[in-house]
Amino acid sequence: MKAIRVLIIEDDARIADMHRFFVEKVQGFEVVGIALNLGEALEMVTLLDPDLLLLDLYLPDGHGMDILHQLRGQGKAVDVILITAARNVDTVQQALRAGAFDYLVKPVIFSRFERAMNSFIAYHSQLRQGQTLAQRDIDQLRHPHQLSSGSDEVPKGIDVLTLGKVRQVFTENLASGFSAEEVGEEIGASRSTARRYLEYMITTGELKADLVYGSVGRPERRYFLQQG
Repeated sequence: MKAIRVLIIEDDARIADMHRFFVEKVQGFEVVGIALNLGEALEMVTLLDPDLLLLDLYLPDGHGMDILHQLRGQGKAVDVILITAARNVDTVQQALRAGAFDYLVKPVIFSRFERAMNSFIAYHSQLRQGQTLAQRDIDQLRHPHQLSSGSDEVPKGIDVLTLGKVRQVFTENLASGFSAEEVGEEIGASRSTARRYLEYMITTGELKADLVYGSVGRPERRYFLQQG
């Protein structure tokens, strides 16, 4: 599974290292760089082509919103999670209107950070399916922070964030089929948990299953992405 590439933009090196540590604790992400100022950030976005920016607003040579506005003006395909001490309504409103995926207030606790990152995984996976979207899918993209295990959009026992991780396994490997055990290894879950999500995705029409006969032993149930 291809990791989501993260660029950290933070002028305090100690806080930047802490955010790197947080990112590395969440499965599915990798830190590709740390920028300590606005100039470095703009260069690294061009050179490293990250998927996601963790962006502070107060930088020594400018304001983080300048980066956000510039990237939007250039049509850059990069998402932004703001991590800042700014709490005033105008700043929050401006950031959300500019398309920030989430807004975290310093000091960030890991549980809130992890929730934001897992929401982003589900969002990112949904967009990379390369298919038309149902109303439910569009609603999830528009309101990513409302995704939870208690969502009315999925049955009891199905967590939307875990479902996003399972989808990503298949969208990153469009031609491949997977067993429940292999999917479990990819998402860090048990075989039985993976099978529950795989069977659910068959009911939604996202996957199909087939018995594959190996050279020895019993046939194995493998899951494939529905095409078309």
